[in-house]
Amino acid sequence: MADMRENGAGRRFRARHRGRGAQVLIYLGKLLRMFVYQSDWKVLPMAALIAGLVGMVVRRRFFINMEGTLMGAFAMVCVCIWNGCFNSIQVICRERDVIKREHRSGMHISSYIAAHMLYQALLCLAQTGVTLYITALTGVQYPREGLFTRWYFVDAGISMFLITYASDMLSLWVSALSRTTTTAMTVMPFVLIFQLVFSGGMLSLPAWTEPLTYFTVSNPGLKVIAAQADTNDRPFVTISNMIEKMRDSEISGTVTPGQVLDALSDEENQAVRDIRGTEINVSTTFGALRETLEGADFYEELRNTPLDDGTTFGETIDMLDATGATQEYADMPIEAHTTVGELVDMLSNDKNVRAHWDDSHTFTTTVGNVLDLIGEEQTKLLLEEKAAEASYVPAYDNDRANIAFYWLHLIAFIIAFALLATVTLEFIDKDKR
Repeated sequence: MADMRENGAGRRFRARHRGRGAQVLIYLGKLLRMFVYQSDWKVLPMAALIAGLVGMVVRRRFFINMEGTLMGAFAMVCVCIWNGCFNSIQVICRERDVIKREHRSGMHISSYIAAHMLYQALLCLAQTGVTLYITALTGVQYPREGLFTRWYFVDAGISMFLITYASDMLSLWVSALSRTTTTAMTVMPFVLIFQLVFSGGMLSLPAWTEPLTYFTVSNPGLKVIAAQADTNDRPFVTISNMIEKMRDSEISGTVTPGQVLDALSDEENQAVRDIRGTEINVSTTFGALRETLEGADFYEELRNTPLDDGTTFGETIDMLDATGATQEYADMPIEAHTTVGELVDMLSNDKNVRAHWDDSHTFTTTVGNVLDLIGEEQTKLLLEEKAAEASYVPAYDNDRANIAFYWLHLIAFIIAFALLATVTLEFIDKDKR
């Protein structure tokens, strides 16, 4: 980076080195020319292709349910890490001899890395825009509004840019460490696997490995995308889908009336309270209802129940029998409305039921019959809510402070990897000549 000029006597002398800022502009211009003339622009159509494939896979579940949103967030993080890593994995090691020569001639390593940071930032920004556009084009239903801006695209774009850029700087450091492009490309798969396996979101990790997640770009990346997608407030539908597939599955066992009624009387259990509140509509006829009542042990007590006209229920029934009215209205339909809880309480207090409280009964039925009895939609909704509560992750809270923390985490990675790349290249002169 030093100019060689001649004085009046024809002797050559070394001109003063250019400043760091001037060197940054020189190398930035070089990188932009390489983008155009050495086909570095190919990373953009490649990013579009990857985004299109991922978008087609996650579009039906991303932002729809909890599981699909988390899977979509992980897929987007994978896209960002892939793009970032392959942007810069060879940019330093492929011209290591040139860097060494120019460094000995006065090039500042900090200027060289700064130029790469500016160039890679522009590249990552373009890839982020391409990824968002293509995934939206393939059918991913992004929300309209963000937490920090009026547009979700902008908020999500900031996160995706930071993930891509942090991965880019990680890869830049790996490139600075590698002596050859072969070494860099050999190491790269291990870096990618480490990032994805130890993201801390999709795979269950042993307790002793959890601290490793703090050294991955994927960990804050997955958390920030999942938080912005409001993962915790999405319904958990895996259980519902599983129940639907099991509708024809048979259920058999031995149970007593007492066990069933005791279980349905436990009002401290929220699930039981919801079931007890389920309404039951009973259709019968006047004649069938009378036969049922006459067979119940409380019928005599019912006959003595006083009515508003001064008679009793039994006297009224006898009068209707005498006039033939009961026979005439025997087929008259009657609609009765009650709840599971009221029915359970009535059966629990019935003397006939109490007499057979501990009798064992073997039953065989299907999941579908049970769902029809207690209400399929209510059961699915209840299970989805309970599963979502059990799957709640504080790290995925859709909160400004939470998201800002992850952004700062990613920015710290960017700065750290850039500094490591700079320090590593400062020792380039120690390479074997």
